[in-house]
Amino acid sequence: MYAWPAPELPVLPGQGASLRVHDSAARDLVTTTPGPLARLYVCGITPYDATHMGHAATYVAFDLLQRVWRDAGHRVHYVQNVTDVDDPLLERAERDGEDWTELAERETALFREDMTALRVLPPDHYVGVVEAIDRIVPIIVDLRDKGAAYDLDGDYYFSVSSDERFGGVSGFTAEEMLKLSAERGGDPERPGKKNPLDPLLWRAARDGEPSWPSPLGPGRPGWHIECVAIALEHLGMAFDVQGGGSDLVFPHHEMGASHAQVATGDAPYAKAYVHAGMVGLHGEKMSKSRGNLVFVSRLRHDGVDPMAMRLTLLAHHYRSDWEWTDAVLAEAEARLGRWRAAVSRPDGPSADGMLAAMRERMADDLDAPGALAAMDAWVEQQLTEGGDDEGAPGVASRAVDALLGIAL
Repeated sequence: MYAWPAPELPVLPGQGASLRVHDSAARDLVTTTPGPLARLYVCGITPYDATHMGHAATYVAFDLLQRVWRDAGHRVHYVQNVTDVDDPLLERAERDGEDWTELAERETALFREDMTALRVLPPDHYVGVVEAIDRIVPIIVDLRDKGAAYDLDGDYYFSVSSDERFGGVSGFTAEEMLKLSAERGGDPERPGKKNPLDPLLWRAARDGEPSWPSPLGPGRPGWHIECVAIALEHLGMAFDVQGGGSDLVFPHHEMGASHAQVATGDAPYAKAYVHAGMVGLHGEKMSKSRGNLVFVSRLRHDGVDPMAMRLTLLAHHYRSDWEWTDAVLAEAEARLGRWRAAVSRPDGPSADGMLAAMRERMADDLDAPGALAAMDAWVEQQLTEGGDDEGAPGVASRAVDALLGIAL
């Protein structure tokens, strides 16, 4: 599967600092320590509806992470999946009387368009689950052969008791895990499971559902094992950052780590688990199931500048939960107008201090609001006092482009 075109990334003078991010597993800030090649995996969409601003907030957050790494001199190997066969996709296709593959292809194409408009750096490997079946099945078979997976009426489940580190990613109690499992795609009430928390690895073929032949019998993979197979194929164990929204801490990232650690006999699966906050609308988390969505494509169709959308996202720290409103978008549009007016002048006050401050803020847990404040201060000085540094507007423009992804 192909991704989307990469925006040009300006080269800035000097070099950025090492990145500190909040690691959910450590419950604290940690300094990332990639070698020359930084390895990043971010969980992708289930393509049964258009990209909403909650999605956009997550992918922009990890776009910022890439930009800070690159500014610090690292190359980045970035992998993202597409869950292009799953219950929500099949249910939506059946509801609308549409072929599930056509629905997935259409919505994935729209997602690419939205990411291009928002100037999000693309993954090096963009992999659909359907493409990865032949990589997924051998891992499940291996887990079965190790006694870490068991057959329940043709379905195969992973035994969480097989991983002594289980629970280390989320730090949640058993009661919290059971609640979240029921809410987020698990089936803790199913009779016959060894542990209510045991997640599905392979779903035996059902009438009317897509399936693939395998040594496990015809069927299709469970949710968590998909990402594990794709990540291990392209990144290996102990990659630098596993990313996604905060709703993936449990069960998705917890289960994925256990699958990988038992399958390989090695640890950790990822060095750090980084999670973006949730975007709300009308007092609730923006989600497809609730139908309270603000779509990137719809805003684009209505003439909203994608850079204003991106500035709206950047005005909130990536880990915070916040509410989308017309007012926050209007503030971003006004900010974008001021910034463009400031860099359009032939000269201005030195932007060196602004660049240093922006780098400092971005290296400190991707503090985009702090970086915006640094640019705002330079813009205010430019618009009120001016300056005689002919290179300053160019430095300012390239800085917000390279570090924040904002094209002025």
